[in-house]
Amino acid sequence: MARPEQVLVLEPQHELKFRGPFTDVVTATLKLTNPTDRNVCFKVKTTAPRRYCVRPNSGIIDAGTSINVSVMLQPFDYDPNEKSKHKFMVQSMLAPYDMTDMEGVWKEAKPEELMDSKLRCAFEMPLENDKTTEHSALPKSASASLDDGEVKKIMEECKRLQMEVQRLREENKQIREDDGLRKRKVTSVAASHSSSMATSAMRDEGLSTRVLAFCVLFFVIGVIIGKLAL
Repeated sequence: MARPEQVLVLEPQHELKFRGPFTDVVTATLKLTNPTDRNVCFKVKTTAPRRYCVRPNSGIIDAGTSINVSVMLQPFDYDPNEKSKHKFMVQSMLAPYDMTDMEGVWKEAKPEELMDSKLRCAFEMPLENDKTTEHSALPKSASASLDDGEVKKIMEECKRLQMEVQRLREENKQIREDDGLRKRKVTSVAASHSSSMATSAMRDEGLSTRVLAFCVLFFVIGVIIGKLAL
């Protein structure tokens, strides 16, 4: 059975263009519009997941609304003779009325319920005239720098979160080591306390034996003295 036609409207429809230089992150925007009266679930997939960062890469588009998807190309060594083979696919389906778990909906979706659109990627380097125009157009340059700044913030936030996770792992490891050392100390103290109690008990037992012996001795001496007195 043929799949239904895509209900989402994509801008651009067929090609994502990334404009160099590619020594830093370059961002292209994909606009997804839902013209229907139903909510639509969507996913954005690529053939080169390590080369791109997509935000958001999935979600729900309410009826009659649209969202902008930022596709961020990571820095790389650009070769003008090499054609890009990277592709993107926007997959979508009508959201069930009683939907509570989006991941569950995707897992249970039937092939005939899925819709998809494919886009190819194109890399462009600005011409010398374009560079001069961009430098002279201050408002446009400011807008571009703002977008790049937002991208850098996202990348820095990712790095910060990775460092935070690493720090928490190290703290967790240290806590486990300290806990093990504390348990060993408690065991050692308990053993020492038991040994001290045993030694004290032996001393008390020896003392009791001596007292008993003295009592018997005094009793015998008393009996002898009594007989002599008689």
